[in-house]
Amino acid sequence: MNEENEKFLEKLRSIGSRFGTECERELLHLLGDPQDKLRFIHVAGTNGKGSFCAMTDSILRKEGYKVGLYTSPYIVVFNDRIRVDEKTISNDPLDELFEKVRKKAETMKILPSSFDFITAAAFLWFYETKCDIVVLEVGLGGRYDSTNVIKNSLLSVITGVALDHTEILGDTVEKIAWEKAGIVKEGCPTLYGGNDEKALRVIGKECEEKHSCLTVTDLSGVRLKSASLDGTRFEFGGKEHFIGLLGLYQPRNAAVVLTATDILRNNGIKISDSAVESGLAEAIWQARFERLASDPTVIYDGGHNPQGVRAAVESVKAYFGDRRIDLLVGILADKNYSEMVKALSVIAENVTCITPPSPRALPAETLAEEFRKEGLNAVAAQSIEEGVRTALSRKRDLLAIGSLYSYGAIADNVRKAQKGTAE
Repeated sequence: MNEENEKFLEKLRSIGSRFGTECERELLHLLGDPQDKLRFIHVAGTNGKGSFCAMTDSILRKEGYKVGLYTSPYIVVFNDRIRVDEKTISNDPLDELFEKVRKKAETMKILPSSFDFITAAAFLWFYETKCDIVVLEVGLGGRYDSTNVIKNSLLSVITGVALDHTEILGDTVEKIAWEKAGIVKEGCPTLYGGNDEKALRVIGKECEEKHSCLTVTDLSGVRLKSASLDGTRFEFGGKEHFIGLLGLYQPRNAAVVLTATDILRNNGIKISDSAVESGLAEAIWQARFERLASDPTVIYDGGHNPQGVRAAVESVKAYFGDRRIDLLVGILADKNYSEMVKALSVIAENVTCITPPSPRALPAETLAEEFRKEGLNAVAAQSIEEGVRTALSRKRDLLAIGSLYSYGAIADNVRKAQKGTAE
């Protein structure tokens, strides 16, 4: 990103978040409302959004559609947030895109937030590259999110609802469900992939008010056939499916994707069975129970709230049985980290704690003390590099888990360690 664009983005970041979508609507109008010329699958939810988006994107591409994918936060590099046909936007087009958006934003009396700016740029890029369908992930909540300026959608998806970001979205499931239900569009179909009845009632009411046909994924119909670190076979809807994404929770995410596929087909979107099966098998999503190394096994999972952590723990038990493994953990201070520590303690032998690269990070020593309270051997590393080195030195199977902000540095240091061992 060139210096001028970077400075402007930093200026917007310093403003902080903006409540509502007015600035985003104004900015997009100045850009010619590119979002009104696109078709969207809009995705909200506490957990599972990224995996849903990755599998859906993969299926649609296998069918031959040109697919835009917008996700947040980025996993490794900033450009990851904006993809077309799996390819991240490269630096030169990104600079040109930001230049166009910046010139319009500078004319506004009230500057947009940084997320408004990036979202507007993504809409413009998807329009300029002539995407057939855009898989659009909500940044936070839904109702007042920058992505929620779209007028309609092929499908609005709420993958699930749980307590997270309570200081912003509310301290009850019902309040959070109301925020996420804000993406329901008048007369457009909606899919709920969770199992919380309180959330379902809130979403159902929103759908009634907006004349949206609501479908609920029948998660009770998911039958696990086999699970290994090479992939998972499961049965759903009377058919057996294979997914390459690891994590015992992925069959449930895939069931939501399969339900979404049926809804899209019923609404005129051509998707073949072969595209579904190859799309599920070949979908890639970094940092979601991703195997970074073997012998010993190193897995990274971006579980960053109690529900996500419990799902990861369930997967560890499935793959490793009763055997305890080591942990490398970094968590943000505004999460319910005490509950996360308790959940992780049942599978842990040794714990290395790190401080994620975020102003919201929980200090490694504070986290280590929480694990010590659970009777575990826990150490605090001074850096992510030191943390990886310490964890790998034990030569035991390892789960790295927590904030996605740590992923890039952890993955990079694991790769360097592997390369050093090979040499």
